[in-house]
Amino acid sequence: MTDPAARPPAATRCGCRLDRRQLLAGGAAFASTAAMSAGRARAETTSVPFRIDVHHHLAPPDYIAALSGKTQLAPVAANWSLSRSLDDMDTAGVQTAVLSISTPGLWFGDATAATRLAHGCNDYMAKLIADNPGRFGAFAALPLPAIDATLGEIAYALDTLKADGVSMFTSYGGKWLGDALFVPVFEELNRRKAVVSVHPTTAACCGNLIPYIPDSVVEFGTDTTRTIASLIFSGAVERWPDIKFIFSHAGGTMPFLIERFEVLANTPQATKMLPGGVRAPLQRFFYDTAQASNPAAMGALRQLVEPTQILFGTDFPYRNALEHVTGLAGCKVLAPDLRRIERDNALALLPRLRG
Repeated sequence: MTDPAARPPAATRCGCRLDRRQLLAGGAAFASTAAMSAGRARAETTSVPFRIDVHHHLAPPDYIAALSGKTQLAPVAANWSLSRSLDDMDTAGVQTAVLSISTPGLWFGDATAATRLAHGCNDYMAKLIADNPGRFGAFAALPLPAIDATLGEIAYALDTLKADGVSMFTSYGGKWLGDALFVPVFEELNRRKAVVSVHPTTAACCGNLIPYIPDSVVEFGTDTTRTIASLIFSGAVERWPDIKFIFSHAGGTMPFLIERFEVLANTPQATKMLPGGVRAPLQRFFYDTAQASNPAAMGALRQLVEPTQILFGTDFPYRNALEHVTGLAGCKVLAPDLRRIERDNALALLPRLRG
């Protein structure tokens, strides 16, 4: 891979009736509260950086070159650079960002090419870690669905490069992670007690369903939920209890659908797979805050899992870290546990970052 570059120097109408004085007073109160939350967030970013971002993407030069003629990256990703990552981290008080490759991933039907690309991306991330002490970690890229090549890359990334875990996508060619295809990979990851960060993608069934709505708006959260369901209801989670899964974007739509999960878990076939019920495995998973740093999403997730299972994530460069710092500061349900969500939980899960 190319060496990392050096860092250069609507309103809505309601039926209530408020007079002008009430409206102005309410608006002033809202503005004051928002300003206080934003001010607290800004104040925290000026102190010694402490946050750990477990959902931070990069686009190495050779990765961009490999995509040429196959697909087109969003401009914000195609223009990624080391300096952009570090600037975003510094602005929001992020000490360390754990790097990963985002969609469209590495697989374009050629196992040899995917393997070479994964290897190169992992070498590139390892060099960023070495060249910028304390600033980065890495979830290794894998050439899935090429199983044998993936097993080889797991060994290389975790044993030689000392990556912090591996990254997978929610589906590959219409197969979700609970599918039997992935059994050898998960057996190895379970043996290693590995961390597996799961990032959504567009499922083979469901791209461009509504042409004027990007797949990332609806389908990414939906595919996250599909793969969670496939892992749960296939019994995969019970077979591999030592894998530490991190699911992006607060678990997609899963927290909202928990009642449906529980109804399905009560059927005779599901009961055999889930003797302890559906909530127990869901509560062992970890979930990041990327693109979900708002009271509605965090409230639903917090009703389901303990604060120990929530990790700070930003989805950079598609979003920025300061947006998430400010958004989480406004989530009252997280207030008592915000420090552990923004740092301590990641240190417990990824102990190498303590160094």
